[in-house]
Amino acid sequence: MGSARGGVALVVTAFLLAVGFPTCLSASDINRGSFPKYFVFGTASSAFQYEGAVKEDGRGPSIWDTFSHTFGKIADFSNADVALDQYHRYKEDVQLMKDMGLDAYRFSISWTRIFPDGTGQINQAGVDYYNRLIDALLAKGIEPYVTLYHWDLPQALEDRYNGWLNPQIIKDFATYADTCFQNFGDRVKHWITFNEPHTFSVHGYASGLQAPGRCSILRPLLCRSGNSATEPYIVAHNVILSHGTVADIYKRKYKSKQQGSVGASFDVIWYEPETNSTEDVIATSVAQEFQLGWFLDPFIFGDYPSSMRSRVGSRLPTFSKSESTLIKGSLDFVGINHYTTFYGKNDTRDLIGGLLNGSLSDSGAITLPFKNGKPIGDRANSIWLYIVPEGMRKLMNYIKQKYGNPPVIITENGMDDPNSLFISLKDALKDTKRIKYHHDYLANLLASIKQDGCNVKGYFAWSLLDNWEWTAGFTSRFGLYFVDYKDKLKRYPKDSVQWFTNFLNSTQTRL
Repeated sequence: MGSARGGVALVVTAFLLAVGFPTCLSASDINRGSFPKYFVFGTASSAFQYEGAVKEDGRGPSIWDTFSHTFGKIADFSNADVALDQYHRYKEDVQLMKDMGLDAYRFSISWTRIFPDGTGQINQAGVDYYNRLIDALLAKGIEPYVTLYHWDLPQALEDRYNGWLNPQIIKDFATYADTCFQNFGDRVKHWITFNEPHTFSVHGYASGLQAPGRCSILRPLLCRSGNSATEPYIVAHNVILSHGTVADIYKRKYKSKQQGSVGASFDVIWYEPETNSTEDVIATSVAQEFQLGWFLDPFIFGDYPSSMRSRVGSRLPTFSKSESTLIKGSLDFVGINHYTTFYGKNDTRDLIGGLLNGSLSDSGAITLPFKNGKPIGDRANSIWLYIVPEGMRKLMNYIKQKYGNPPVIITENGMDDPNSLFISLKDALKDTKRIKYHHDYLANLLASIKQDGCNVKGYFAWSLLDNWEWTAGFTSRFGLYFVDYKDKLKRYPKDSVQWFTNFLNSTQTRL
């Protein structure tokens, strides 16, 4: 399908094919044996949310250190200075994974542990830490999946040249990635260049709700500087070129010897048309192009979706012929972070455009988890996370149909409970809703593989532990293990740990 890219008609056709699949068949007894033998199960994390130790062993500050210490940016006024202290407790956490029977662990490397100032002298203490973590994982039979960039840009680069807004970042990120390949690539065979570039492009540079907190909405009340109409597209462009550059470095210098793969992880809410009207169906498909297509189209087809080029116009950067060649085909696998499903509809009155400016309204679609005041599914704790398991299957089929069935890894999937003072530890460990969430999403994922032929290779639950959840701070608990923030960060298994352990240690073929 790569040769037929670009037309809205094609996107709508793929979209209708995807949404036409029935709800997954009942699957009350799925387990590891239900999935292909090659399929990998793991949990996911990020350095800033897990490690803590922000001022130890030479680590430099990141933009999230700065942002989280800025008054009013974090819901509970917390920060990640200690987080879960995995920097000191990694052996304990690796053993928890081993006890569950997990195959893999996805974690990120903190750029400022390797280069405290973003460039220059390598910090050997940081290299040593990740060597210890990687070796500990492999010693327990757990495969490392390593993310190079999970939002924690060195503050020094932000101060020096505005970070992702400057093409200099491409060279500096390439140097950092090359250093990681050189130091860890003999043991790390699965690399993820970027986590959710759509999220940090939009919320870091359009809404201002995440680091570095740039926008032109309600300035200076919300943001001190920025341009919501242009900066997200500039940032995304530099990210895409950075991935292409790094993937090329790996292919030329390391792949033949290290035999690894390089991909990226994209955040994807599945969108259902609110009605069957042509306007809503087209608006919903365009909304998806402004989410997933914004990044995946360049890597698969060599350019942005036609809908973006026509709607954004001169504000959307362009790829030269050589840049298009560099990025096209540069993904060895497609990482998908999928949690929820929204409705999409045509913004006929330009309601969003009237309230906001620039990239937040460019798609011309309104995407919300409500229709006629009714939610699309049962809500988790986060205001954006509604439980719609069939969205997983539909999304996998959409990717198969539109992008030619590339290898896919679900690099994040999960749900959160509230961190409430009024819930006892005993009750907090009874996470029946989480068990059902993972069961139902996995059942739909399995159906997409077995019944629909989708090329899915693995599944990573978010997350092993309750963690510091960005602007939500510690108010949100995504973990399979409960972390007692008031008692030395002790880890307690929730009921979902036992469910996953049973799931992972049963190899009887089902379904």
